[in-house]
Amino acid sequence: MDDCERGRLSPVLGQLFTDGGAGRALGVELPPGDVVWPDPGYARILTYTRPAFWLSDEVVSGELWAALRAEHPRSGLWPVLLEDSVQPWSAGQIAPDAADEIDNYHVAPFMAEVWSDWVSKAHADQLEILEPFGARCPGPAAPGQPGADPGMVADWYAGLVAERRTPLGLVAVERGADALAVMGWQGALNHNEWMVPLAAVVRSWEERFGARLVGMGFNTLDLSVAAPPLTMEHALHVAAEHWTFCPDSVVYGAGTLIDYAEQIVGRNAWSFWWD
Repeated sequence: MDDCERGRLSPVLGQLFTDGGAGRALGVELPPGDVVWPDPGYARILTYTRPAFWLSDEVVSGELWAALRAEHPRSGLWPVLLEDSVQPWSAGQIAPDAADEIDNYHVAPFMAEVWSDWVSKAHADQLEILEPFGARCPGPAAPGQPGADPGMVADWYAGLVAERRTPLGLVAVERGADALAVMGWQGALNHNEWMVPLAAVVRSWEERFGARLVGMGFNTLDLSVAAPPLTMEHALHVAAEHWTFCPDSVVYGAGTLIDYAEQIVGRNAWSFWWD
């Protein structure tokens, strides 16, 4: 028996894949856990053919997260550190969508729609929040300068997030960003009715800034960033993207795009929370 056969996915984990996990393998020992099915009374559709993700029964270490991330090309399972709360995880308060849906969304039109909608309802003095752009949406920012290896930065940040004592989720996706949709996370529901466009934004951040999805909470999101903006000008442009992605992090946090931009210059982690 070769190494791949010895480490092939268990039938429980195989349930996460449409093909039962054929050809997939995992060489890391997992803590006790089980798959999570969407609650039919909460999900978008009445019947799901497979569970949304696997959830550990206990808290895990950053080292385990890093080992599982390294295994992702072989296993097809992306690890996510989850806020230690029954809701929404083990309660099944999730609304999964197919990763293919993410292909239908792109950052520029998403930004423009959010920006235009907010400006149309805002008072004139509220536009100060969006200086130096005001009513004009600047569109997506330029990519960051390649720096550290994205995987290594993600492992470092996972070590910090794991200090909160979080359980682990494993989701069958080709890339971490897709977990927002496939897991059925609803943390930004008050901002965006559907999580799929947000997953498209995170996909773009993976490509432009070396971002990696590390953790999720009931209404929070934690990303590592290998190529952050290094100048105030670039950070302002990135801050505009962050505002359309999660207005609450700016409006109820730093207060303005300028103040927020100062906080993300050179930072290797982006955290978001929705009211």
